[in-house]
Amino acid sequence: MSRLLRRNSSQLRLLLSSGGQVTRLASSSSSGDVEPPTSTAQQETRKPKRQTPPLVPDSEIKKSVFISQSSDVFTNLALEDWLYKNFDFSHHHVLLLWANDPCVVIGRHQNPFTEANVSRLVERGITLARRNSGGGAVYHDLGNLNCTFFSPRERYDRKYNLNIVTRALFREWAIKAEINDRDDIVVMDKKISGTAAKLGHPNSYHHCTILASANKLHLGESLVKEPANYISRATASVPSPIRNLVDVNRTVSVPQLRSAVGYEYLRTAATSLEDGGNTQTMKQRGFQLINPTEKWFPGIEELRSNYSSWDWVIGKTPKFTVQKDLDVKGDDQDMKLKLSVEVEAGLMKEIGIQLPQSDQLVPVVTPLQGKPYNEEYLNGIVGALKLVSASNVKQAINGSA
Repeated sequence: MSRLLRRNSSQLRLLLSSGGQVTRLASSSSSGDVEPPTSTAQQETRKPKRQTPPLVPDSEIKKSVFISQSSDVFTNLALEDWLYKNFDFSHHHVLLLWANDPCVVIGRHQNPFTEANVSRLVERGITLARRNSGGGAVYHDLGNLNCTFFSPRERYDRKYNLNIVTRALFREWAIKAEINDRDDIVVMDKKISGTAAKLGHPNSYHHCTILASANKLHLGESLVKEPANYISRATASVPSPIRNLVDVNRTVSVPQLRSAVGYEYLRTAATSLEDGGNTQTMKQRGFQLINPTEKWFPGIEELRSNYSSWDWVIGKTPKFTVQKDLDVKGDDQDMKLKLSVEVEAGLMKEIGIQLPQSDQLVPVVTPLQGKPYNEEYLNGIVGALKLVSASNVKQAINGSA
């Protein structure tokens, strides 16, 4: 690895300005995971039509393995986005390897409150982040390696990328891993890697996680939501039993895993799973230590600011309603009610209570209306309503009839 690892930042800058060829790709899709189709009428009004560039022969494609020196999730998401928007991958494919401090990362179209207890994450100092690709929620820490495979859209090949990982595991540790129908990597029927992608024009990326030695206790605790009824159209995660690679082979470590996957990527042909060995490896651009700073990547600080903003992490949440049952004490008998909170753009818009067998919603007067939603506020409203007598609730219902 020492022969291929270039530590001088000036060499990377040369790479970015020559073989890497930084460009401004105004046509890159940033609104979703896949660029939406257009109607025939819309296509006819666009002149000239987008032309698919001719495929570059494998022999003209070089490869690099970029290793991020940051463990901050927002910085790494910004770096990933910067490369996607600004890099020309037509002659140069890139594998970005990165690891984060403890955090929960949700997909672009997900509701964080149905994937985790956000208030509890804040208490434990675990960062919540939203990425720009689809897929489900995942827990990251320094025992989890993230891989992002960059290529032109026409070269996008998820199976190729996943096979790079499975081949690296077998070559280095004789671990037999399989790719299931969901494009998860599994070892002995337990998931070690999930996957998601961003497809635009002209660039695309596919990223996956690899569980090496993640804290499974923190992972499990971090992905437990508040017990309540969430009514949401957001993309829901599909729970799967997971396994760390150290549970299979105790010698596995993230540095070794990074090296194994990186070498497997460099020794493999650009568009086919043809193993070229050391001869192929020495033709590539090798390993590059990446310092994701404004000096190296102009504009990355603004991207990081966007990724870490409340408007993106919480405000991007699709509209949802949360309901929670509560009992109100009465003179004769308790009254069973249901609290209903409608949340839009992360803010509590409508707050009310209703009887179990009624659609009638009685507004709740609270200064929390219009405030950002979280589980702490939800339980605070429930606690306050429990102090209200059943007779007062009946009067409120009768008065609103």
